[in-house]
Amino acid sequence: MDRRVFVRAGSLALLSLGLDPIFLDRAAYATARRTGRKTLVCIFQRGAVDGLNMIVPHGDPFYHRARPRIAVRNALDLDGYFGLHPSMAPLLPFWQAGTLGIVHAAGSPARTRSHFDAQDFMESGTPEDKTTEDGWLNRHLVATQPTDHDREHIDTPFRGVAMGTQLPRILRGTAPALAIGNLQTFGVRGRGAAGDRISQAFESMYAGGASGIVASSSAEGFEAMRMLRAADMGRYGPRAGVEYPRSTFGQSMERIARLIKADLGTEIAFADVGGWDTHVNQGASDGQLAARLRDFASGLAAFVHDLGERMADIVILTMSEFGRTVAENGSIGTDHGRATAMMVLGGGTRGGMHGRWPGLDPANLADGRDLAVTTDFRDLFGEVLVKHLGTTDLQQVFPAFAADSQRWVGAL
Repeated sequence: MDRRVFVRAGSLALLSLGLDPIFLDRAAYATARRTGRKTLVCIFQRGAVDGLNMIVPHGDPFYHRARPRIAVRNALDLDGYFGLHPSMAPLLPFWQAGTLGIVHAAGSPARTRSHFDAQDFMESGTPEDKTTEDGWLNRHLVATQPTDHDREHIDTPFRGVAMGTQLPRILRGTAPALAIGNLQTFGVRGRGAAGDRISQAFESMYAGGASGIVASSSAEGFEAMRMLRAADMGRYGPRAGVEYPRSTFGQSMERIARLIKADLGTEIAFADVGGWDTHVNQGASDGQLAARLRDFASGLAAFVHDLGERMADIVILTMSEFGRTVAENGSIGTDHGRATAMMVLGGGTRGGMHGRWPGLDPANLADGRDLAVTTDFRDLFGEVLVKHLGTTDLQQVFPAFAADSQRWVGAL
């Protein structure tokens, strides 16, 4: 389908469902109702996504030569050189609207091919340093702690929230943070005898029991439970016509949307989406990777549609610990590589391709086999923190890294 026809058809479909297509218009963000609070939603594609088949460099002559069986030959063209995997079609309208920025050849300077080490480095924000105890998102929360003057407005246990039963490495540290497994456990049925059972279950967490919330401290946890119960999260379901994927990722995105709409003070939200370690039978336009990308793109698109004009204050940032090898392997898959593609979506984003593309000529590959890293992930993450959240001390967030705005890619 022609891209312009696709966008027009998509807009009409949304209007017929009663959805405000403001998210399709970057200029509209400037006049959208703003809550005054900015939110950053970080999505970790855990397991090393193949950025070359997610954001396809179909204009690079070496791409098809290196991947005779898994090259994507029907990518949705973006600029004549790059294209989206066809399973990523739900994100195409955002590209057309100028609210989707893509940074290719991004990654870590660490040369490790270990998932464990690379994920640890990306979450700690200190590549090659295994002694760091806290995560960079938590250090951001520390660097921007509320003052006594504005504490009553922004001091909330929901400043940093992860979807899941464990607090991820990236949010661990001295600043309060929450991991929430199921919003329905708290806040929807928290009345009468049910409320007593909720309180007992929550208290049991600190005696070795299980609960839907993991907090930095018991005080934070109890306050979070109280706020969720008072908010009655059942009131903040998806907008009419919006349907999230029924996958774990889709449900995580829906829960983040509920938290934001409930105005509980969420500044950082984090979610994992796995299944990207495609060593065997990766597939091309269809198959294993295509299914994961379809779920991923559908979850992101549903979230943006659901939040509507509130996306003026929200930025989504995607990341993965490293990419895959340029050449396919003997098992019709790809092995651990270096650089990959990361995305920025939402309010204030400058759409388009960003960063420096090193090309797939074998002479330019890292270690003779991988897409070279030309954008250090800390430069991209730092740019988002400063331009979207107003961080003023990147040195505190990324220690031992000389932040320099001259290296920013201009995604915001």
